[in-house]
Amino acid sequence: MEKDKEADPAVPRPVRLAARVSYLGTRFYGSQQQESERTVEGEFIAACQRTSLFSDWRAAGFCSAGRTDRGVHACGQVVAFSTAYPDRAREALNRQLPLDVWCTATAVVADTFHPRYDAKSRTYRYYFSEAPKDPLAMDAAAREFLGEHNFTNFARVGDKNPYRKILAIRVLTEGKFAFLEVKAESFLWHQVRCMAAALFSVGNGELDADGIRLMLEGPAARAVQPAPAEGLILWDTDCGLTWDPIPSADRSATYCTELLRHHALMEQVCRVVRPESREQEKR
Repeated sequence: MEKDKEADPAVPRPVRLAARVSYLGTRFYGSQQQESERTVEGEFIAACQRTSLFSDWRAAGFCSAGRTDRGVHACGQVVAFSTAYPDRAREALNRQLPLDVWCTATAVVADTFHPRYDAKSRTYRYYFSEAPKDPLAMDAAAREFLGEHNFTNFARVGDKNPYRKILAIRVLTEGKFAFLEVKAESFLWHQVRCMAAALFSVGNGELDADGIRLMLEGPAARAVQPAPAEGLILWDTDCGLTWDPIPSADRSATYCTELLRHHALMEQVCRVVRPESREQEKR
């Protein structure tokens, strides 16, 4: 935490502030700071510095609840930092942040609060780009993951403890998309994407619930390969906080609306210009 300047009574005493953050991960090289790449933390810290919320992120104790990989999105990331100007943070941060990251709520927390270590659980959603043939089979098979298991075959474990406890899991549909929603105390690297890939194989009849159970119980011929990052969203981080919502970030809302328009148009453009479409017109 940055120390209060006792010699200057005009400087308010710093408080610890938690912020709930959303972002579109497409143009970020992950969330964690990197010296030469664009990251969520890098942009957030720069916005805080431009707003004079703090000068040194280390002295301010800036930290995140966890890291997300390149291309992964969030609506439930949590960051924390100490600042003498919490009201300024609420009023000005969204005007300083880039259009693809925005703050949705804040909470004043204890000086010792750390979003990573104080998080009670994390929830992810994975949206499948292709419609599976049998989402009900996926939902049934997903229950094999409930409880504590060794996820060696479903993650990049490295030197980490491979055991993780799944608190809740389900597969649902939303419009034309199916999605996996999974909640755990913590996750291993690529764990959710590997679980999503395995369940998608179930949905297409290439794997069943027994196959998933066997992979949780012992060695596998080949570890599951992670599904693409583009469908993954850090949905929620439960730190036991009562959030004070920030009014909608109009700049980012306009940006998202423009993205929706652009991608809807590009979907149609791709349909009509792809080779098979042109061949059919010639017939």
